[in-house]
Amino acid sequence: MIPIVLFLALFLQQTDVRLDNGVFRIANWSAANEVNVYVDSSASDVPLSGTRQVSGSEMVFTPRYGLSAGVRYKVVITTPGRAPITRFVETPKADMTPKTGIEHVYPTVNNLPENQLKFYIHFSGSMSRGEAYQRIHLLDESGKMTAMPFLELEQELWDPDAQRFTLFFDPGRIKRDVLPNTQMGPSIVAGHKYTLVIDKEWKDAEGRQLKAGFRKEFSVGEADRKPLDVKSWKISPPAPGSSLALSVDFPEPLDHALMLRQFEVVDPSGKVVAGTGDSDRDETRWTFKPSVAWKPGEYGLRVGTIISDLAGNMIDRPFEIDVFDTVTERVARETRIIPFTIR
Repeated sequence: MIPIVLFLALFLQQTDVRLDNGVFRIANWSAANEVNVYVDSSASDVPLSGTRQVSGSEMVFTPRYGLSAGVRYKVVITTPGRAPITRFVETPKADMTPKTGIEHVYPTVNNLPENQLKFYIHFSGSMSRGEAYQRIHLLDESGKMTAMPFLELEQELWDPDAQRFTLFFDPGRIKRDVLPNTQMGPSIVAGHKYTLVIDKEWKDAEGRQLKAGFRKEFSVGEADRKPLDVKSWKISPPAPGSSLALSVDFPEPLDHALMLRQFEVVDPSGKVVAGTGDSDRDETRWTFKPSVAWKPGEYGLRVGTIISDLAGNMIDRPFEIDVFDTVTERVARETRIIPFTIR
């Protein structure tokens, strides 16, 4: 017979506890044993909740909630009539190497109107929410931070994947003859230069800071308060039988995000042509590459009338926002057809 002291010594040596993809695996399990898991650094004596499952001589404890990275856990195994056995395991520390970067900031042009409406900031991965306005700054020519240039919304304006952030200038400082404009003037002033600065400390969705910060230097021209005139747009149709891109040139940059949503091509029957649209040349051109070769005939460029320039001016409608409205107000979509021929 093995002496009880020797038996306990062997049991202690063989009681192996290891972490495996977020679950605790305890070897040499006995039906008389019980197990509880605690956060070792916590002052609470309340164990983690979870499920226990015995498979042969192994107990598997699956926590109800995911384990935190870089945390030490205490596993206590108790058997009636014996001293508890305590083991410590630690989850790997989170890899905080920056993985997310700033891919694009629109508009890409470096001369903006005094009544510039917004920026779009595109990231390579999903970002955290709630700190955008702490991480974005506007500096004047002397490097001094400008006071309250942007509209800071409680609900930050992200796309569903949290990879594109929309940053509005304060519309109250854009519209003429309203209090913010008369008291503080426009956020950016014609004839001056500014720098948009984005901190690299901005965290992505996994808590990592950005690979690098970002700076965009730009100059400011006179305010643009003229509505868009589709007659000034130049459509360049490709040859029939080819799959070359259709191009539409504009006399000024347009809103990048709206360009991707508000343009489509319809065929002679009025059916939408399948293909891919994009913008280039500092958002002064829209291109459309069809999925199949062009056929000869009468086509149309269908454009939503909410398409706008950098100052928010739309087709036949200059940007003038009511101070009691929000910039996120949805406008009923209307469209305009601009005909062109493939021949």
